[in-house]
Amino acid sequence: MISSAKSALFILSVIGIASASSGRAMAGDCTGYVVGVKPVSQYNHAKGNGFLAVRTGPGSSYQQTGELYRGDEVSVYDRRGNWYAITCMAGQCTQPLWGQPTPSGWASRSYIKAEGVCP
Repeated sequence: MISSAKSALFILSVIGIASASSGRAMAGDCTGYVVGVKPVSQYNHAKGNGFLAVRTGPGSSYQQTGELYRGDEVSVYDRRGNWYAITCMAGQCTQPLWGQPTPSGWASRSYIKAEGVCP
């Protein structure tokens, strides 16, 4: 009887662990890459060439706080309409031509190819 109880307890423990790990995706489950912007060799901050703006909110009317460049890797952790909430993970955005290194904020979804379990 004791070994049956231990077996049942073990099975319930495994089921509990499996159900806990099959929950909703968490931040960091979605990685994106900046695409569709001109190369940094054509960079012109005033004209908006050679970068993707990182903004304080999900829209072009929000203040620009940073820049992403073609090929940069970002973590995507939220979405509102056509905008992703991102954080720079690797690439030129770690040492940008304008703004703070490794920016976080909102960027146009049109220029980010996202992979993984995304919002």
